[in-house]
Amino acid sequence: MKRKVLFIDTAHPWLGEALENAGFECTWVPGNDRKEILEMLPEFEGAIIRSKIKFDREALDKASNLKFIGRVGAGMENIDVDYAISKGIVCLNAPEGNRDAVGEHALGMLLALLNHLIRVDKEVRNGIWIREGNRGTEINGKTVAIIGYGNMGSAFAEKLSGFGANVIAYDKYIAGYSDLYIKETLMKEVFAEADILSLHVPLTDETRNLVNREYLSKFRKPLYLINTSRGQCVDTEALMDFIGNGKVLGAALDVLEYEKLSFENLRIDELPETFRRLIQSEKVILSPHIAGWTHESNFKMADVIVKKIKVIYGL
Repeated sequence: MKRKVLFIDTAHPWLGEALENAGFECTWVPGNDRKEILEMLPEFEGAIIRSKIKFDREALDKASNLKFIGRVGAGMENIDVDYAISKGIVCLNAPEGNRDAVGEHALGMLLALLNHLIRVDKEVRNGIWIREGNRGTEINGKTVAIIGYGNMGSAFAEKLSGFGANVIAYDKYIAGYSDLYIKETLMKEVFAEADILSLHVPLTDETRNLVNREYLSKFRKPLYLINTSRGQCVDTEALMDFIGNGKVLGAALDVLEYEKLSFENLRIDELPETFRRLIQSEKVILSPHIAGWTHESNFKMADVIVKKIKVIYGL
């Protein structure tokens, strides 16, 4: 009898093909009907998801035969991982698959921010030729602080390696991770030395609103902020206030705290005045949660999940 896997979200076709070639039976669920999905779950021993559904206690209790959940992405905040593990369910994700995409995107956003590329592109297209007012800032010689040194943080450090920056990293949960690209450090050194701060942390109770007024006030120098992790790690109102007072020189944000659970859109009915300040600021550049969203990462994440599922079954 074939093992049944439910695809609750889109993924690269290779994922389904590879699992079926390995002897699994794959079923795809169209739409977002949570009730329908929960009713189907008892039939399956595997689920492939992105961000369409929350695997909370209700869903996990319904999934009486579930052996694994494969998240085609890095973040696991839509899965109650501890409860899943307590029920013997293996939780898989694929940060190895989009680490290069995130590292490149973070670097691209930083270069665009420091060299005013979004603004000057619009100016030139409108016949405006301003050179002195658009002088850029070099990465060379700056101290770049990376918060979180897992797949994403280390990929960003690798991409930075040719730019002549002093790159330091802080990660609360690991030690001994200094390498060719960064020096392991303490937060007090980050606060003292950082010119550029890049976030590469998961969204947890501990990191929610991590970058708030108290946090930003501890930096000795004005700094640039990059966030390609999760929008809710940054208090947007605090960020805009610190941009206003000059203590934050600019921000590159691929993620916003106003995103819906699926990351496919904004919570339009809940956008505060702070959002208008954000989008009107020339000191902020934005992208729609696409840092890890390349043609290459789409395949690589699928391939990572396939390999991890095969390990579970000894295939």
